[in-house]
Amino acid sequence: MIRLIWRFAFVVAAAALFAWLADNPGTVTVLWKGKQITTSVVAGAGFLLLALIVLLFFWNLLRRLWRSPKVVGSFLRGRRNRKAYESLSRGIIAAGAGDAAAAARHAAIAGNALADEPLVNVLAAQAAQLKGDRPAVKRIFEEMTKSPETEALGLRGLFAEARQAGDIATARRHAERALSLNPRLAWASGAMLQLQAMGKDWAGAAATLAQQAKSGLLAAPEAARRRAAMLAAHAIKLEEREPVQALEAATSALKLDPGLVPAALVAARLHIANGSPRKAARYLRECWSRAPHPDIAEVHARQKPGEGPEARLERVRDLVGDPAGNIEAGVALARAAVAAQRWDLARTSLEPFTAGRPEARICALMAEIEEGQGDKGRAREWLARAVTAPRDPMWVSDGVAAHRWTPTSPVSGEIVTAQWKTPYEMPELTPQRAAETEVPVLAPVPAVELAAEPPKPAERPRAVEAFRPPDDPGVGEAVAEPEAAARRSLAAEG
Repeated sequence: MIRLIWRFAFVVAAAALFAWLADNPGTVTVLWKGKQITTSVVAGAGFLLLALIVLLFFWNLLRRLWRSPKVVGSFLRGRRNRKAYESLSRGIIAAGAGDAAAAARHAAIAGNALADEPLVNVLAAQAAQLKGDRPAVKRIFEEMTKSPETEALGLRGLFAEARQAGDIATARRHAERALSLNPRLAWASGAMLQLQAMGKDWAGAAATLAQQAKSGLLAAPEAARRRAAMLAAHAIKLEEREPVQALEAATSALKLDPGLVPAALVAARLHIANGSPRKAARYLRECWSRAPHPDIAEVHARQKPGEGPEARLERVRDLVGDPAGNIEAGVALARAAVAAQRWDLARTSLEPFTAGRPEARICALMAEIEEGQGDKGRAREWLARAVTAPRDPMWVSDGVAAHRWTPTSPVSGEIVTAQWKTPYEMPELTPQRAAETEVPVLAPVPAVELAAEPPKPAERPRAVEAFRPPDDPGVGEAVAEPEAAARRSLAAEG
């Protein structure tokens, strides 16, 4: 619209100029080489305008002829680049489809014309990976790290190659370099966290989680929970060698997650060793109110070494309060009462939890109570019930149950903090349930075979221990499983 207005204004100005010249006639005389040419002003202006147009025409023609080689070269380069980009596109499609030969061929075509195009190196690397040419893949990624535009991409490729080759140190070095370039790289941050967890570098893992939360890669509540687990593991690792640093790490973990049992236990034990039982009691009470655990009651009861069972019982009673409705409180109070030979109080603490199918630890404690009161028959009954009772709570991570708390999964090595809960119980397989789940049930064994060899009692599924014991001592020494104790007692009495 603006250009149209300017054109219209130019035509109006030209018309006005010629109208003014027509209203003001005159003559123009030109003397050139002894000849005199006289004409009107309008004709002279028209002739001058025509001469300018001719000069502009010849100037443009000469300029085009002068620039023709460059124009032809630009045309040919554009045509070659267009074909190269077409090959690049087809090569990426071929690489995605798994056609290694076509991807390599198109990568070579594109590389001849697009030497500075980063996607050419990506396509070449993919083609080499499809062919299984690991040295070529590594060489291409190393070349990519020399350019600021493709350095992060090259580092990711080198990291993947090093991890696939099992070179953990090199893989970690590439991930650290990528994080120094861009702290928001999710793959580099996740890789560093995984490598730190595998190497039990709990302090480094906590710092990485803090950076993830700062960069927005992880939600703040989840980052705080995971950081608390890493700091707790770090505190457990340093508890015996460097108690000052261990106490600092445990305190930081409790600030992030006040209900983290291992951190509270480490902090309490260190405060007790330093002669500060009140600080230890504060941490234990706060943690008990959020996550009751038997080891919390045990550490709380032994704040002052040398105290008798009655004093420890009073400390446990002060901690747990009314045990009704809280099985951990009932068990903790019953254990302290049994140690003090307060059989009536122990029985009263367990009564709300003895109906139906009580847990194995309840049965074992009731057996102790009955035996302590002189009724060995009922003690044997409780021990027999403990054999088939539901399993006691344990630390469970990724479906693996253990007596020790672990900050990572014993299956995958990922950060999957263990939870205090009842392990998975295998339900008994009846013919009807087997038909529903399409699991075949064996036919009954004939009576003759039964008489020849009596069947062995089916063993209940046991909690699977971690494939290797964790470095962290967890929440104190593991207590022997009540079920195993019951079996040994029955075998001894039988």
